[in-house]
Amino acid sequence: MSDRKRVVIVGAGFGGMSTAKKLAGKDVDVVLIDKHNHHLFQPLLYQVATADLSPAEIAWPIRSIFSRHQNVYVFMGEVTGLDLANQRILSGERDLDYDYLVLATGAVTSYFGNDGWADVAPGLKNITEATDIRKSLLLAFERAENSEDEEQKRRLLNFVVVGGGPTGVEMAGAIAELSKKALSDDFRRIDPRDARIILAEGGDRLLGAFPESLSDYTRKSLEYLGVEVRLGEAVSDITEQGVQIGDDFIPTANVIWGAGVTVPNLKDWTEKPADKGGRIMVSGDLSLPDHDNVFVIGDAAHVPWRDGMTVPGIAPAAKQQGKYVAGRIIDHKEGRETGDFEYSHAGNLATIGRHRAVIDINGFKLKGWLAWWFWGLAHIYFLIGLRAPALVMVQWVWSYLFRKKGARLITGEEESAASHRPSDGVSPQSDH
Repeated sequence: MSDRKRVVIVGAGFGGMSTAKKLAGKDVDVVLIDKHNHHLFQPLLYQVATADLSPAEIAWPIRSIFSRHQNVYVFMGEVTGLDLANQRILSGERDLDYDYLVLATGAVTSYFGNDGWADVAPGLKNITEATDIRKSLLLAFERAENSEDEEQKRRLLNFVVVGGGPTGVEMAGAIAELSKKALSDDFRRIDPRDARIILAEGGDRLLGAFPESLSDYTRKSLEYLGVEVRLGEAVSDITEQGVQIGDDFIPTANVIWGAGVTVPNLKDWTEKPADKGGRIMVSGDLSLPDHDNVFVIGDAAHVPWRDGMTVPGIAPAAKQQGKYVAGRIIDHKEGRETGDFEYSHAGNLATIGRHRAVIDINGFKLKGWLAWWFWGLAHIYFLIGLRAPALVMVQWVWSYLFRKKGARLITGEEESAASHRPSDGVSPQSDH
């Protein structure tokens, strides 16, 4: 490292990567820390979980992204704490000094105090969770095919998705298309179309951030796909045997959690005020109060917006904040003044299924097949580089024309995918 100012960025999500890319080639040294060696395009994780895409099509090695930028250093490691007084990052056996610090740590799945549910209701925040869900989904059909017990077979073909936000809606729709279309001709002793897909939302409508008309369209579209939508009924318990939704107990071996997120550690590390989700209350320039060289961005930041709302935890917002902070650092280093961060909302998008999506762009509403194509093109536009968008486009076209899933692989030890599930009495099958 040189004697130039050092910018340490914690987290290689959308916010951290946006900051690092804008500082690449500038007169500062950038250290980008993440516990993974790849940047992940999280909005498409559900397509990995439902066998539309492989992990390599939505994740890229961080080092390769910055291989041509000599001022960007990549450090694979996990941050364990901060020493704000001495401007140091604590990371296991190796600590790092900083002149500027950007905390883009992101969020993790929140079970609202029921952390024991994590073992039986995985969230969808990283590649490991996505591939584990894919494994569990595909194994459910394989085990049902081999089961002689009708009750156990029914349990295996029940799928419950918890949470009516974009993640829950997209997962429920994708599972419906997986069972009703892609797998419909592949089995002999079961009919995958008999699968029961339930989407449970404690609120009174799906996609609460969208206009009510689009929420209604989303519910009707999911029901058309065969999804049973349960609104206004909270999930009160999840066990290895099934899920309690309102007054009903649903026997199931397949529960996916998409109901909430929280920001871990930052409140303790910074000793600064945070909201109930753990997001740090930042100043107008996204800096930590009393520390104008420390910034918090993305899902980790509580940023006031309009009408009493906060800036949403979506990729475009994180990227805007990352670019702003990079410019703020350069201006601060050179003694220039910078105005407060101003968020420009790009809109809300969610896909429901084939030819079905909803879009709300500052009051402009779009639904149906045109919204679906717009959604797809928007996501391809945000993918990094040229190779990845091309691969995703080819895969999507293949799935669209032939209604086939391109990544229907069960990998690793079968027991590890379902170690938390009770045995159904079926002999283990070979990996596919």
